[in-house]
Amino acid sequence: MGKAKIKLDKELYQKIEKIAEVAGYSSAEEFIIHLLEKEVARFEGADSEEEIKKRLKGLGYIS
Repeated sequence: MGKAKIKLDKELYQKIEKIAEVAGYSSAEEFIIHLLEKEVARFEGADSEEEIKKRLKGLGYIS
């Protein structure tokens, strides 16, 4: 699998590094990947774009 790069605010990344360390992750990257996989799993199995939007609204991500 290829890798993609994303940009994060330095202050946010520093917070993530601290949380990852306390939580026992080997790196901030490992922690971020875990969080993203967990969130993506919430949308797997959605039958349509409308279902995804409904789930996003339910989670408070969109209004």
